[in-house]
Amino acid sequence: MIDALLEPSDLPHRLPRFADISIEDYGPAIEQGMAEQLAALTAITASAEEPTFENTLVALERSGERLDRVLRVFFSLLSADSDDDLDELHAAYAPRLAAHHDALLLDDALFARVNAVYEKRAELEGEDRYLVERYHRDFVLAGAALGPAEKARLRELNQEISGLEAAFGQAAQADSNDLAVVVDTVEELAGLTPGEISAAAAAAEGRGLAGRFLITLTLFTAHPYLSVLENRELRQRLFEAQLARGSRGNANDTRGIALDALRLRAEKAQLLGFDSYAGLVTADNTAGTPKAVRDMLERLASPAARNARAEQAALEASARSENGQSTIEAWDWPFYAEKVRVSEYDVDLAVLRPWFEADRVLRDGVFFAAGRLYGLTFEERPDLQGYHPEVRVFEVSRDGEPIGLFLLDLYTRDSKKGGAWMNSYVTANTLLGEPSAVVTNNLNVPKPAPGEPTLLTFDQVNTLFHEFGHALHGLLARATYPRFAATSVYRDFVEYPSQVNEMWMLWPEVLANYAVHHETGEPIPADVLGKLEASATFNEGFATSEYLAAALIDLAWHELGPAEVPTSPEAVEEFEAAALSAVGLDNPAVRARYYTAYFKHIFGGYASAYYSYIWSEVLDADTVAWFKENGGLTRENGEAYVRYVIGIGGTRDPLESYAEWRGRPAPIAPLLERRGLA
Repeated sequence: MIDALLEPSDLPHRLPRFADISIEDYGPAIEQGMAEQLAALTAITASAEEPTFENTLVALERSGERLDRVLRVFFSLLSADSDDDLDELHAAYAPRLAAHHDALLLDDALFARVNAVYEKRAELEGEDRYLVERYHRDFVLAGAALGPAEKARLRELNQEISGLEAAFGQAAQADSNDLAVVVDTVEELAGLTPGEISAAAAAAEGRGLAGRFLITLTLFTAHPYLSVLENRELRQRLFEAQLARGSRGNANDTRGIALDALRLRAEKAQLLGFDSYAGLVTADNTAGTPKAVRDMLERLASPAARNARAEQAALEASARSENGQSTIEAWDWPFYAEKVRVSEYDVDLAVLRPWFEADRVLRDGVFFAAGRLYGLTFEERPDLQGYHPEVRVFEVSRDGEPIGLFLLDLYTRDSKKGGAWMNSYVTANTLLGEPSAVVTNNLNVPKPAPGEPTLLTFDQVNTLFHEFGHALHGLLARATYPRFAATSVYRDFVEYPSQVNEMWMLWPEVLANYAVHHETGEPIPADVLGKLEASATFNEGFATSEYLAAALIDLAWHELGPAEVPTSPEAVEEFEAAALSAVGLDNPAVRARYYTAYFKHIFGGYASAYYSYIWSEVLDADTVAWFKENGGLTRENGEAYVRYVIGIGGTRDPLESYAEWRGRPAPIAPLLERRGLA
């Protein structure tokens, strides 16, 4: 039923009718949505009336309502619960959708009308004026001012790039699934919890390997199991499998796809008048220029590398004293880091897992903090169906008034891409009469056997709080226009609210409320928080270095001109090594968080923007300081944060709003202190 995709749902808060949607519906629904939007655009440009805000900008905002509704479902499921049929549809429609996007932004008559309204923008105020300014910027950066020949080439480039990006994601996922590590005996898994072992057994059985164990791969280079697996040979196998993704010379090798995409992006940027694709991307972000990004990343790289070397010496000392091992390899680092953390700070993160039962963390941690700050309550709605049987649906109310739905998809599966993320199905805006929001969080927690508890790692708890920060942004933002709804903000700003939400994980009042032993009911030991705080910058040299390495690989690729992008897949590793050596991040024991062949971020929405996480962290660190100075977890503080940050969506310049709130721009000092780089 294509109407289940095209029409507003009659379910609460317009939750999509997933049960009524089949794979056969997507193609016709996308086709109809595109045709309807093109007809609406023709009506705008054919109008004999003088261009006005209402007949041009507002009409433009309305034009894509039904297509957007279809695509929000399509792309969400493509990430969370895909299959070969959905992947084939994506491969077929990615170039078509790119062409459709160009039909809008490269239309001469439409741009002329937008430009006419832009020239009179002084007559407008507030969100109306900002909408005109943002759309005008969109058109210019998309190439609306180019000549016919340049536009024709740009259309070709956009279709080719979108096809390559789709192919990259599918090949990377297939190779990741193929490289999952098979283990023959339970003894080899020493260090894993019973729940993790049962998850590995269930994963193996699902692949027809009953009696064996399967460790599925994660998005990061360093798999979380490396910190606990006692078998060094298995640690090495797992690490090398993570590292090999997309670069084995097989049918799923992504390197040639990546190089082709990078070359075409560089050509596109030059066509649009920029020296590089990084220049094009940063021009429409708060950073402004690639130089601003590189200056910041390189400023942090040297002290981060220095700290990592000092940490490495401590790890090597630990390894020598334990078994005479004198060298720390990349697959050893997480394992010995936890040993040193225990010896120096008496904090064993693995031992804390019994206090991190998933549902308790969710309800009494994540939801609890949101209740104290924003007046939110969460009621599970088993009567409402998600897109997969494992998806849980919660109705969210604020001060007793329903404001939307929150969907949680916790567990890993072969049909889900790695990592963690947030999507919006419905965004709150008044223009289209959508007063509430529907958002979802995806994680990749191994699912234990039936009847066993889901015990989260320390990092998984942190990820749950982080992704819920995005969910809060989507739930609480209110806008007049869809263009500004939910998390529709600058790419290098969008991570800021999610990073801020991480602070509540270890806030004493919150931690005490959720960190209860799942068997005994005992609270987490009182001294644990102090130990965690004391060890806050432990291993931060490693964490900062691996992140900066990935960000600099991304930036270095996108600073190239078309002729500078190598043609041989074998040149990828050489380029990465040179980029990291140039900034001192070439320590073989500290690998980049991602390498090109499986760097899904930069062949998706974060191309030349992976720097965004640490760029946003400047704001985050300053905001955390503000909360601490002003009483922390209070409704008054939450209201201020909603008013100036997460409640405004994209309706105004975020840095202007931040400066209005804080009375100044955010300084970098709190970030340097947090990461031990001061």
